Amino acid sequence: MAEFWLISVPLDKTSQKSLERMQAVTTKANLSNNFKFTIPDLKVGTLDLLIGLSDELGKLDTYVEGVIKKLAHYMSDVIEESKDKIHENLLANGVDLVTYLTQFQWDMAKYPTKQPLKNLAEIISRQISQIEAELKSRNIAYNNVKASLQGMERKAIGNLLTRTLTDIVNKDDFVLDSEYLTTLLVVVPKANYSIWQKTYESLSEFVVPRSTKKIMEDSEGGLFTVTLFKKAVSDFRIKARENKFTVREFSFNETELQAEKEEMTRLAADKKQQFGPLLRWLKVNFSEAFTAWIHVKALRVFVESVLRYGLPVNFQAILLQPSKKNSKRLREILNSLYKHLDGVAASSSLLLQAGVDLPGLGLSNQEYYCYVYFTIDVNLIDL
Repeated sequence: MAEFWLISVPLDKTSQKSLERMQAVTTKANLSNNFKFTIPDLKVGTLDLLIGLSDELGKLDTYVEGVIKKLAHYMSDVIEESKDKIHENLLANGVDLVTYLTQFQWDMAKYPTKQPLKNLAEIISRQISQIEAELKSRNIAYNNVKASLQGMERKAIGNLLTRTLTDIVNKDDFVLDSEYLTTLLVVVPKANYSIWQKTYESLSEFVVPRSTKKIMEDSEGGLFTVTLFKKAVSDFRIKARENKFTVREFSFNETELQAEKEEMTRLAADKKQQFGPLLRWLKVNFSEAFTAWIHVKALRVFVESVLRYGLPVNFQAILLQPSKKNSKRLREILNSLYKHLDGVAASSSLLLQAGVDLPGLGLSNQEYYCYVYFTIDVNLIDL
């Protein structure tokens, strides 16, 4: 299961016993895999600051998760390969996301614990904003090349009515530089080949006899040339349409055809040249964003635990990976073990019923339990 529950409980004697009991019960009954989630000693600050910061961290949490998902989805677009290949590249500090999360260690170099909590949140916010801004610019540059190339590739594999003729026609198929004659390209359905051969010369009195030649065929029909006098082109088009033959709009220009070939080659080269650096950038910055996100979760647990349980700071954060079929039972066990903490929950519920919101506890925006609780879903992309 890709969803984790990040909880914390105060460490008085009663809670310590229930914590040990929880570890024993959940493991034995296969309700969850449990991991200690170590959060360093952080600067607490004032109560007012913590209440305001609680709301800010909630918004930052949502924002960072959104940027991570953008990076993951864009990486899947760039790689254009199988699910396994994409997840091989979604790493955090060089390891898979579950390993990073279950073995989480606070990054002291990036987020010094001597800094106030608000400063740490601002560091992460600036970091993610820079990643998002650069993602947008790289996205535009790469997608422009990709879209142009895909457009040309679609034209190259479409049916004979729409596909590019760059690699199909050549100079010898046309009467060129004639004052009176021109060569048209006509798409004829397969079922009408015999009709075409019998009637094309009579579609206009100015068609050159025996001038038709099939130069290309697909599953639906064939592309034929026919030579006629220029003054008869309009009349020939009308008569051809009446017989279910389609005259393609095309004028042979060797320079333009060569330019189209070169443009497709150039776009393919540009895409290939951008691919490597772009993928490396995505991998590095996905890792940066994901690790920052887990630090936001740690900050939220710290702030909510202080608000919920008070000072001095004395709580244990635990990461649970629930068994999908037993998640309801796990919730019941947790509620049973930590119901002695429910005094806060009960009083908070009364305040909410009276119309008083407690922003520090985030009650109006999320599920509320008698212990601090957040979810972390590492399944960031559906493939």
